[in-house]
Amino acid sequence: MMDVNASVFSLRIAPRKVRQVVDLIRDKNVGEAFAILRSTPRGASKPVEKLLKSAVANAEHNNQLNQDKLYVKEIMVGEGKTLKRMQPHSQGRGFSIFKRTSHIYITVAERE
Repeated sequence: MMDVNASVFSLRIAPRKVRQVVDLIRDKNVGEAFAILRSTPRGASKPVEKLLKSAVANAEHNNQLNQDKLYVKEIMVGEGKTLKRMQPHSQGRGFSIFKRTSHIYITVAERE
């Protein structure tokens, strides 16, 4: 049994928001996962769909696996670097703004 990986780093969406989308497609068949991602109205669904498409292409091209038998074996979201910004406020104060980034790792495999 072959496992095929793909990943994306420093995606400029907070990990918490990406996890909401990723949880929908875990352990689903690839065709079903694409359908779920296309119908999900979240900002993170487009990059996750692109990553899934990359993993499927890796499986077909590099390992000659059948796309109809593939499923999302493992998908996880990690925290990337946090971009720190300051917003000026009254009386010389500054409020911190944390712009969070995500790392997404996906593994697809063939169901037997």
